[in-house]
Amino acid sequence: MQATLSRPAHDYAPRACDCDFCRKHGAAWLTDPAGILRLQQHGGDAAVHYRQGSDQAEFIVCARCGVLVTATYRSEDRLFAALNVRAVDGVTDFAPEQVAQPRLLSAQDKPLRWQQLWFADVRIEVV
Repeated sequence: MQATLSRPAHDYAPRACDCDFCRKHGAAWLTDPAGILRLQQHGGDAAVHYRQGSDQAEFIVCARCGVLVTATYRSEDRLFAALNVRAVDGVTDFAPEQVAQPRLLSAQDKPLRWQQLWFADVRIEVV
């Protein structure tokens, strides 16, 4: 996985979603609409894709280690994503986490928020 951020890491406060799914996985989401996110999935069976809640976003969990890696949302031909900072090795200088409550957003408002906040230059490649 490779994330290219548009600002220094300490400028980002990962969002700790308070929904049951994210809390149970310990997710803290990093997003950067001006950043670039590249994920390599090693083999077709290396990831588990899961939908929950409003069923609009897809969560990708590593099938080998069980870590929740990313949440994605597709709008027409564009893929948006949020990266779980706990899946990133060696990066520890983010700002303190903030609690987020996306479950309070309506089903119509969630995609609009994701398109504003999430990585907008996303590619997932199966190798």
